[in-house]
Order: sequence, then structure tokens, then C-alpha cells
Amino acid sequence: MSSVTKVVLLACGSFNPITNMHLRMFELARDALNRTGRYNVIAGIISPVCDAYGKKELVPTKHRCAMISLALKTAKWIRLDTWECEQPLWTETARVLSHFRVELENQMNTSITETPNKKRRKNRKIDEEIDRGPCPNHHDNDQVSLKLLCGGDLLESFGTPGLWKDEDIEDIVRNYGLVCITRGGTDPKKFIYESDVLSKYQENIFIVTEWITNEISATKIRRAMRRGESVKYLLQDSVIDYIRENQLYGIPDNLALACSHPRRSNPNSS
Repeated sequence: MSSVTKVVLLACGSFNPITNMHLRMFELARDALNRTGRYNVIAGIISPVCDAYGKKELVPTKHRCAMISLALKTAKWIRLDTWECEQPLWTETARVLSHFRVELENQMNTSITETPNKKRRKNRKIDEEIDRGPCPNHHDNDQVSLKLLCGGDLLESFGTPGLWKDEDIEDIVRNYGLVCITRGGTDPKKFIYESDVLSKYQENIFIVTEWITNEISATKIRRAMRRGESVKYLLQDSVIDYIRENQLYGIPDNLALACSHPRRSNPNSS
């Protein structure tokens, strides 16, 4: 029987704010990869961009990281990493992937050179990220593959002239691979076919279709909050409370409509 490759999923972005769909992408990707019997997703990493990214309405790193931490309270296998957002300048996605691959390789190399007991403890540090048991037919395999988790919009952005360096696109799809979450009605395979680079490395691009569609957009969420409209069930309740308490995104005073703990009326009032 062939061995199963352990996979770490990395999602990069502004997470401004982190939405339930950002979290949902990790679950969809893990299910799809584990279902093949060739992969075992052991961990997920969320890496927010630094403040120097300069995107419109981007709130400071400290707030975005705080919201991500709150959103991940119940996520047993996904974690926040602040390396990228602590950089003084915006970091290209290819370089971010390179950083995490070196970290993973160092971790695995260290475990190999340690005594058996220490090695088991080191491996347990990784395996503790797993929310459920390994895939069927799982065999011991020290290889860990790092893959970029993204939405269909990122895949299509590869075709925008001047947005990505050609060498970065090739580096990402050749040396790491993509797990791309798309919506029903889109045609990512056609886009891959029309791209020479993506077509060349299409075996490294894993397409996952989200059939239970939920068009959650951080941009639309920010707009709704500015208008004092409820965003409950689009964000984690703890994130909604954090935004309200810190008055982020230029929200009005009546964001109480979106608060996860609405003020109860006085039971003694008539």
C-alpha cells in the first residue's frame, strides 16, 4: 500500500475581518484531500498580511489578529501565525510559502536527529493538530506537503497582467500546489486550460467545489456594518463583539443590531 502524505494548508490574505467562509474553506479542503486516501491534512495556518499591504479599509494588524484568534477558539487544527504580518513590508505569497516550508522542514529534521522518545514527543506536537484520526490505510510518513489554500478569485487573479510575477506563479504551483475552493457555476478548469503555466502543473492544483454556496464577502460585510445592519451568522459572535467594542470599520452606534448578545429588556419593566 502506498503511503499517505501529510498536508499543511496555508491561507494568506487580509482577513479584514475573518469570516465564517474563511474557516469553512479549511474544512472543505480537508474533507476533499482526505477523501482521496492519498493525503492526511494535519494542520491549517492562517497568515494575515502586514499593515504595509495598504489595502483600503485595512484595520491594524493587532485588531485583525485578535479577531482571528477569537474566531479560532473552537478550531482544533487551525492556527494563526503572525510572521507575515510582523514584516515591515508586504511579503509576496511565494516568499511566505518558502518561509513556512523551511519551518516545517526544520521541525521534521529536528525530530529525526533526536532520541526516539524526544522524536515521538516532537511528532506529537504536529499530530496534536489533527482533529480526527488519520485517513484509512495510513502509513508512517515523515513527508509533509505545504499547500496554498485559496478561493477561485485568487486562481483567476493569476491571469491579471502585472499582478503576479510569472516566476512566483510557477514557483507556487510547481513546488507547493493549490487547493482552490470554487463555487458552482464557475469553470476553473477552463481557466487552467487557458493558462500555459497552470496547465503545465495542473496535477498540483486541487479543485474543490463548494456546493452549499454562501456568498460571504468581507467587503460586503464591512458595508453592512457601516450601515448598522446585522452580520450575525456571517462572522463568529466573538468577532462581531470585538468589532463593536473597538469601533472598527467606521461602524455607527447602532451596530447593537449585529451584537451577538443583544441587550435584554428589564424583566421588571411593564
